[in-house]
Amino acid sequence: MEEKVVYSRFKSVCVFCGSSTGKRNCYRDAAVELGQELVARRLDLVYGGGSIGLMGLVSQAVHRGGGHVLGIIPRTLMCKEVIKLIWVSSASDIFCIVGSFSFDISQNVCFVEPQITGETVGEVRPVADMHQRKAEMARHSDCFIALPGGYGTLEELLEVITWAQLGIHDKPVGLLNVDGYYNYLLTFIDKAVDDGFIKPSQRHIIVSAPNAKELVQKLEWKRQSGDEERESGQEYVPVHDGVIAKARWEVEQQQHQQHQQQQQQQVGFNATTLQTEVGR
Repeated sequence: MEEKVVYSRFKSVCVFCGSSTGKRNCYRDAAVELGQELVARRLDLVYGGGSIGLMGLVSQAVHRGGGHVLGIIPRTLMCKEVIKLIWVSSASDIFCIVGSFSFDISQNVCFVEPQITGETVGEVRPVADMHQRKAEMARHSDCFIALPGGYGTLEELLEVITWAQLGIHDKPVGLLNVDGYYNYLLTFIDKAVDDGFIKPSQRHIIVSAPNAKELVQKLEWKRQSGDEERESGQEYVPVHDGVIAKARWEVEQQQHQQHQQQQQQQVGFNATTLQTEVGR
């Protein structure tokens, strides 16, 4: 019997989640279920680059299912000490293998610290800072999903919601509300709407669902209203004001890319120096 393929209008999904698994099995199960749902829909995963906690579970589930995994991580979370180092030269590139990882030094790749990220699967792409991490995750994905997590997950989630509010992007944002984990956040947002700090139309930037399948379906085909029970049957489109022009966002990203290119040149110089030291 052939495996049923569910086609999606998205190509890749950015997932925000914790570097902890939490105290309850339902959070771990939800992360694995989300990874399997992405594989079933042939969706690539974009995430924060770690392999511990829920980050590890969802990335490993996608990787095991044959999906592409892109992890984006700031250099501040990468180790400066190289323990197992093997240099391989080719005509145009220099590669470095650290443990089970293969990195292209010419593309400004550093070394992942095991205590922070564990053994990351898929492609790992380092960036200059946390802001660029979020920008790159947004650039490489078509929608956002937040699994349960802590401060970092909330910060990432709220930033992409704000970007949608300001018109920087129009990509759907979803909460995987596992066993009511995000109920208090949704209640807070409703309170902010009631008290006039968030416009009612902006409440509908977010969709939520208790399981991965339902959430992805909402993100793809349904328009979220203030009433969770009401569905319009239309394709989901976030509502935003368009206060900030997209051109401004693109200029900011160009500046980050220029900064990254300058750092790539510096890393290439350091890599050559390190190769010389290893060869002695």
